[in-house]
Amino acid sequence: MFLRKNAAKHHIEGAVVLLGFCVFALCVLLVLLTGARSYRGLAARDSASYSQNIAARYVAAKIRHADMADSIFIGDFSGKNPTAERGTTLFLAEKDGGQTYYTRIYYYRGFVRELYASASDSFQPADGDTVLAAGGLRFSLERNTGLLTVYSTDRKGRRAEVTLSLRSQEAAG
Repeated sequence: MFLRKNAAKHHIEGAVVLLGFCVFALCVLLVLLTGARSYRGLAARDSASYSQNIAARYVAAKIRHADMADSIFIGDFSGKNPTAERGTTLFLAEKDGGQTYYTRIYYYRGFVRELYASASDSFQPADGDTVLAAGGLRFSLERNTGLLTVYSTDRKGRRAEVTLSLRSQEAAG
């Protein structure tokens, strides 16, 4: 009889330990599922923010690199209207060996593109290298303040803008 009470007691203790382990395992599973859901949400938000801002940030980095007196202007792709205050193409001028070269940054058929060529050469928008997928890109320059604004749109229609104060305009003014 004494053995039966001890055996029953061991079974109850085993059941309590098993129940405690099951509760612990369930809690771990719930924490993992909640963490995975949170991670997916953060990753989606970060990806959306990246795609929304990357075109404007790319152009801003290019401008900061080329910001010298009389080296930045905007206009149409042909460059025939270099004094425009609004435009679809950003021109970054660079002189090398007495010749002027332009880096054109523009939007064409779903992509931000870049074309580096001599100022005397003529090209079509399709000739540029694709930089990244986008939904649109345009520029605005306030000559009196030296503020250049880059407006970009990603493929999902989300807009971003970056306004830069051109150091070259401060020196000229």
